[in-house]
Amino acid sequence: MLGLQRVLALLGISATRLHAWKNAATVCQLADQSSCPDSSPQRLTPTEVAPVGALVTATDDRHVPTSRLAVLADAGVENKNGPVDALIASGLLKRLLAQTEIRFSNSMIEAWWRCLKHQWLYLHPLDSMAKVRSLVEFHVAEHHSRVPHCAFRGQTPDEMDLGTGAAVPDQLAEARRVARSARLAANRALRCAACA
Repeated sequence: MLGLQRVLALLGISATRLHAWKNAATVCQLADQSSCPDSSPQRLTPTEVAPVGALVTATDDRHVPTSRLAVLADAGVENKNGPVDALIASGLLKRLLAQTEIRFSNSMIEAWWRCLKHQWLYLHPLDSMAKVRSLVEFHVAEHHSRVPHCAFRGQTPDEMDLGTGAAVPDQLAEARRVARSARLAANRALRCAACA
């Protein structure tokens, strides 16, 4: 069973932000309410931004030249847009694109989170943490035990982890061969009225 902290971490929401978001009783006074941090639980709060500011201005790290700072990113719109491009062009930071300029990437886990959110969680009413917890637990269990993966040659993550799916690639290869033969035989047996 996943705890609240783990679920929040999985969804990319801080406990501080969730608490502030759930307990927001006042109407935002900003003219542009879409920029209000209370409108989305994924935006950083001032208490979350403060440690970043302290890290950036820390005297212990002043010897590190800003030319060595880099943003490790994928090619998503949140990383390649006007404001980010302007920051990169200013020379303060470099942008290293995963799988393009460096060999590693977290894109596989990001794809899994995207599937969890868009193909499962957002299809259900998320009216309680218990509901979110049960939906995440179900999705994880199904993903690990039933969803075959190309990278595992048709085995599920559980089969790979437990070593119980060693025969799956050979079974799939044989099934493909049989299906291909049946398809060829069926297509060769077809005759049109003009050719018969």
